[in-house]
Amino acid sequence: MAKEDRGFASMDRAKQREIASKGGKAAHQKGTAHEWTSEEARDAGRKGGIASHQRRREQMGSNTSEPAELSSEATGEPVAGGGTE
Repeated sequence: MAKEDRGFASMDRAKQREIASKGGKAAHQKGTAHEWTSEEARDAGRKGGIASHQRRREQMGSNTSEPAELSSEATGEPVAGGGTE
């Protein structure tokens, strides 16, 4: 058996999914699986949005002097003098 033909990554997607599913089910049965609270999920989504928008700005070459963490877009705060979209 060639080295490339071994391991999880070389399996077809359906087989990988089947094995991963078994692991997830076992973790839930054992009680060690992580279950997201709505607050954790919201925070993770916010961080992902910040990273995505920051990468987009960098790719477009329009980096601003204002860090993404402080921008109104990242914090969800309304812009002064601006209306709702």
